[in-house]
Amino acid sequence: MNHSLGIVIESLVAVLLMLTVGYCMLLNKRLQRLKADEHSLKATIAELITATEIAERAIGGLKHTVRDVNENLGSQLTAATQMSAHLKSQIAEGDGVIRRLSKIAIAARPPSAGREPPEATVSSAKAVAAAAQAFSERRRANGLAA
Repeated sequence: MNHSLGIVIESLVAVLLMLTVGYCMLLNKRLQRLKADEHSLKATIAELITATEIAERAIGGLKHTVRDVNENLGSQLTAATQMSAHLKSQIAEGDGVIRRLSKIAIAARPPSAGREPPEATVSSAKAVAAAAQAFSERRRANGLAA
């Protein structure tokens, strides 16, 4: 019995050794795949680093562009404000000229029965334009160019 018990124990040890060798082969394959994945992961990380550097340069360029646009927009806004003020003053001057022309046109009309008093102001822009046109035609008829 001693002899058969020794064979059983040695057989069991041999089977366990074969299982250990098989498991070691399986672990070896997994380690090889892990190393291959590590290489591909390193390549991916390198690509990400490159893409990050490119993105950082692009962001720097965008910041520079935004700064330039802000400066240009500020100067254009200042110029537009000045132009607006200039146009307001010209409109005020033009309004004064129109009022004087309408007074001249009203004063130059021949007296008639249904005429309004000279102090009345003309409210419509068409009436002012018509008065200016009539004044201009009268001046041309008298030989004076307006």
